[in-house]
Amino acid sequence: MHRGTILDLPKRHPGDVQSPCAACTVRDLSICSALEPAQLTSLTNIVTDISISPGQSVFFEGDPAEHLFVLRDGCARVCKVLADGRRMITGFFFPSDIVGLAEDVTYAYSCEAVTRISLCRFPRKALQSLFVEFPALEQRVLSVATNELAAAQDQMVLLGRKTASEKLASFLLLLSSRASRRNARRDELFLPMSRNDIGDHLGLTTESVSRCFTRLRKQEIIRLDAAHTITILDRDRLMALSGSGDSGIEPSAAVL
Repeated sequence: MHRGTILDLPKRHPGDVQSPCAACTVRDLSICSALEPAQLTSLTNIVTDISISPGQSVFFEGDPAEHLFVLRDGCARVCKVLADGRRMITGFFFPSDIVGLAEDVTYAYSCEAVTRISLCRFPRKALQSLFVEFPALEQRVLSVATNELAAAQDQMVLLGRKTASEKLASFLLLLSSRASRRNARRDELFLPMSRNDIGDHLGLTTESVSRCFTRLRKQEIIRLDAAHTITILDRDRLMALSGSGDSGIEPSAAVL
């Protein structure tokens, strides 16, 4: 995989009052929501705008964890390669999600673009300095990290205790919940990832994923509108199949 292209934002002058972050479409959903509009310039002064093409990498597992990223547009995946060469996708990221949380000095996973993505890149040390000035920002990032840990635990249940159909139903409900939180239509889902990606996330073969989609379609629980678009026709039956309630696994702000 290749790295994406980094594009610098226009430099801001000390006298500039209005931050371009104020016009960001995902600001109210991301870590930036912890700051008042007048405080956003502090973030603008340390941010770099990054554009990544589909299939390219934001960072690799083992790279120095020097930056934190906020996804503004598109879909990304985070993955690990197992010792036998198999790939495990641990999560999908959507607009407003944080990418690059790390407990160690290196990233524990790789991050790749599923579609073309745009991200805000923050130097970790500069961001940590802002935590002193804006404690609410630190609390917001800590909340995301806590949610990510909870999501990882839920993923273990999903992979270890559910059938293939239950896994896919939970995944679709989770996507629906995420869409609703982004003020999108929760029953009309855009799935930018491939069937292979979904399989690598749910611990299924590509063939199993395709069979499960076909089964749900024949049962008139979903409608396959296009290669990457589905409509949920019977939410109650999908919920019952998932065995996890309305939203399947509760999505965190950091990872799906």
